[in-house]
Amino acid sequence: MNLKKSVYSVIGVMSGTSLDGIDLAEVTFRFEDSGVVQYEFGAFQTVPYPDAWKYSLKEAIHYSEGRIRGLNTEYTRYLASVVNTFIKEYSIVELDAICSHGHTIFHQPDKGITLQIGNLPELATLLKQLVVCDFRVQDVVLGGQGAPLVPVGDQLLFSEFDYCLNLGGFANCSFQLHDERIAYDICPVNIVLNRLAEALGVPYDDGGQIAKNGTVNAILLDALNANSYYQKQPPKSLGLEWVATQIFPELEASVISTEDKIATVTEHIAIQLAANFKPHSSVLVTGGGAYNSFLLESVSYHKDLKLKVPEPQLVEFKEALVFAVLGVLRLRGEVNCLASVTGAERDHSSGQIFQYES
Repeated sequence: MNLKKSVYSVIGVMSGTSLDGIDLAEVTFRFEDSGVVQYEFGAFQTVPYPDAWKYSLKEAIHYSEGRIRGLNTEYTRYLASVVNTFIKEYSIVELDAICSHGHTIFHQPDKGITLQIGNLPELATLLKQLVVCDFRVQDVVLGGQGAPLVPVGDQLLFSEFDYCLNLGGFANCSFQLHDERIAYDICPVNIVLNRLAEALGVPYDDGGQIAKNGTVNAILLDALNANSYYQKQPPKSLGLEWVATQIFPELEASVISTEDKIATVTEHIAIQLAANFKPHSSVLVTGGGAYNSFLLESVSYHKDLKLKVPEPQLVEFKEALVFAVLGVLRLRGEVNCLASVTGAERDHSSGQIFQYES
């Protein structure tokens, strides 16, 4: 499809590995003749997952193939109901498309595997809208990591910063190096911190206060920092499977308190983040981890950086915004996956387009 015009009204939909919920953002994009892309938020909302869905999505990595197929159908219907409720609640009309990431169950690009559920053709029928989704699969087929995909949006919308850093389930960054966009996953963040916090009866470490009052354990810190992933050159990406085999066993083997584990993991994250930025650089920080003020203080302790946490709207909905623009680029037949980022054999325009029968 090649639907080129100057203004698009779409909804970006994102569900991340931290399982905070489904982020929805109504966005208007204006494509100027100069190549500049302007954006404006309309309505936006995060719909938290009910406990049953949170459990299913967390455990799905262990499900049989048949059970995952069933989950995919159920989740597609659930996602449609969430989006339809959002559209109705905010009286949203005249949309060009719904641009949806879906929810990642498997991401093993080295084995040619990536699965985001909620991307079935039925989604367009249930929404009665044009749907652009399933952005990662084509990149993996082309030999890429299928991640991260946000850098195209960073390049288009936030080029004034030296680096764009997202602190979600994982930390990923992107930056311009000469005439190429470089991006990769740095380390796990909330996918680990939130699980530890839940063991203490809270959903997350609010502002990093648990970490601030804990004690960093040198043995565990050294073990985490010694992981071979941190020596790999990009393109590279992380997934739940890596955390399950590389990080959780280290934490489970440690006999220190959960509070001290949170303190140690937070210090580990700060060290890894600081190592990936040049001194005195400007860094746009988004994602739920941007509210972890102690983590950001720890990063600044390790390296002098200009960390910019923008307005809450952008902090929380940047990924929904970016998948919205990825969907628009797909509709325009323009590149939305960069080989320099994912390692695919070429730049390409990725994503399934599903139309509905009116």
